[in-house]
Amino acid sequence: MSVQGHIVIGGGAFAGLALALALRQGLGPEIPVIVADPALATRPSRDPRATAIVAACRRLFEALGAWDGVKGEAQPILDMVVTDSKLEDATRPVFLNFAGDVAPGEPFAHMVENRRLIDALLARAEAEGIDLRATTVSSYDARAESIDVTLGDGSVIAASLLVAADGAKSKLRERAGIATHGWDYDQSGIVVTVGHERDHEGRAEEHFLPAGPFAILPLTGKRSSLVWTERRSEAARIIALSDEEFHGELEQRFGLHLGEIKALDKPRAFPLSYFVARSFIAERLALVGDSAHVIHPIAGQGLNMGLKDVAALAEVVVDAARLGMDLGGADVLERYQRWRRFDTMAMGVATNSLNFLFSNQSTLLRTVRDIGLGLVDRTPPLKNLFIRQAAGLTGEIPRLLKGEAL
Repeated sequence: MSVQGHIVIGGGAFAGLALALALRQGLGPEIPVIVADPALATRPSRDPRATAIVAACRRLFEALGAWDGVKGEAQPILDMVVTDSKLEDATRPVFLNFAGDVAPGEPFAHMVENRRLIDALLARAEAEGIDLRATTVSSYDARAESIDVTLGDGSVIAASLLVAADGAKSKLRERAGIATHGWDYDQSGIVVTVGHERDHEGRAEEHFLPAGPFAILPLTGKRSSLVWTERRSEAARIIALSDEEFHGELEQRFGLHLGEIKALDKPRAFPLSYFVARSFIAERLALVGDSAHVIHPIAGQGLNMGLKDVAALAEVVVDAARLGMDLGGADVLERYQRWRRFDTMAMGVATNSLNFLFSNQSTLLRTVRDIGLGLVDRTPPLKNLFIRQAAGLTGEIPRLLKGEAL
């Protein structure tokens, strides 16, 4: 017997909203999609961070009709340089330089401020008639034919599928008894927006310093978003400094190649860790985004991995609906897990290795990695492969990440 009931998504950030739009596009209005998140009561979004949206995920937003809402505020990354140096070094030689296009006129990534992207997704969800509820998923009870989802406002929904998109500390994952495997890095990422005197010309910079990567990511106008990795205790010290003292620490790492600089908001520190859920699914439950995995930001792939989850889950659910299958059935969810879990584990291994290789004081490791970076820089096919991997255009790609509608 086919089950074609509601789909409930717990979590209304990037992954939850993008999944709701993808399901509405592929399933039509006959199968109601509900997004539940208390944060939906906060309009507009106040998230001060910015995110690199790689080419595959930009194609997803275009296919969902959400990119038009942000493209005027999206800064293309036109090229990227990678350096490896010590903090006290007078110069930072460039070991690797990437041109920014995956295809003529298509940058491998755009920088977008989170609040603008969230607001664009919300506007699109409202236009599509998606049921947005500013409340929690308080409990659920999975049965053979459906899953009864109780919301914080007391309403109970008999659904085919519940999706956990409620972040790294997912209550829905915890309630399902799904364990996670991972560790804490004892590092924090300091995030701050910086204004500068000269134009960045669309260039992103990744300075590998002994404490960890110091990434300068271009925003629209003469602004850049920084993701600055330090040991946990050192990060706490830095963000507690006075404005003048913080400026000194910032200038020492940023340099003056873009002229005078100024922090445009208060720096915030986010603890860095790694984990992968031991299963991405349970009975009539699927995990997406940070509910399923959290990785080090060294490769800038965290959000983009979550959007790959979204594209894969939406595709398997829509395919199941067209075949008259149970949308929350074990065979449908297993297909999603097979598609995404190996790729997630592989990316976790890669980011862990990069963090170990670059976040240390070892002269020997520095020599080895600089030789490696130099070889990549002088091997165009390898460099092109790296760009396509960073852009999310390798492996088995869901249709939405190709820009194809469901």
